[in-house]
Order: sequence, then C-alpha cells, then structure tokens
Amino acid sequence: MTEYLFIEYPKCSTCQKAKKWLEEHQIAFKARHIVENPPTEAELKQWSSQSRLPLKKFFNTSGLVYKNLNLKDKLPDMDDAAQLRLLASNGMLVKRPLLIGTDIVLTGFRPQEWEILLKR
Repeated sequence: MTEYLFIEYPKCSTCQKAKKWLEEHQIAFKARHIVENPPTEAELKQWSSQSRLPLKKFFNTSGLVYKNLNLKDKLPDMDDAAQLRLLASNGMLVKRPLLIGTDIVLTGFRPQEWEILLKR
C-alpha cells in the first residue's frame, strides 16, 4: 500500500477538507507542515518534473505573500531556477495541499480528480 506525502498548512480549510477526504477513503499518508518544513528546491524540481506541471502551477496564487510580492507580473519573466528558489524560500508561496506519491503529484484539492487518480 502506498503511503503519500501530504503537505499542508493545518489552518487552511482546503487542507483540512483534503485530509478528512484521505482519512475517509483510508488512504495512508504522512502529513508535513508547509511552513515548518517547506519543500526544498530539489523536491519542487522533482515534483514539477514528475507531474509534468509547469512551476507556476505550484504557486499559491491566492495567497497574501504571492500578492504582496506582485508575482502575477514578475513570474512570467523569471526562469525556472529563480522560480524554484522563490518557491523554496517561503512555504506560504506553495499551492497547498500537495499530495505526493511514487507516481503522482497533486496540487490543490479537487475531490473528483483525487477520486479518479487515487482509486485506480
């Protein structure tokens, strides 16, 4: 049985819903606090590659840090290395929750998508 890495911000209501969903579906996971133990550049690079998602999909675009840094305007001009450094510098910049498995990387919580991808 696969145990997933569940990266969360415990006060985030979406993270709480996702965690409850995992528990209800008896999916094994290990929780990790995104601020106390933020993803590293190497992890983010691996997850982006593994998921085939562009790095911009890993940014928490609705977060205050993202907005305060005016990243909507700055990201398009940043290369991947700069985006990775930025993401790894502050866990609050990372979209959450993240669910990482050996063959899957999910950003954000969309129950229908999780149902399909985790029940195969």
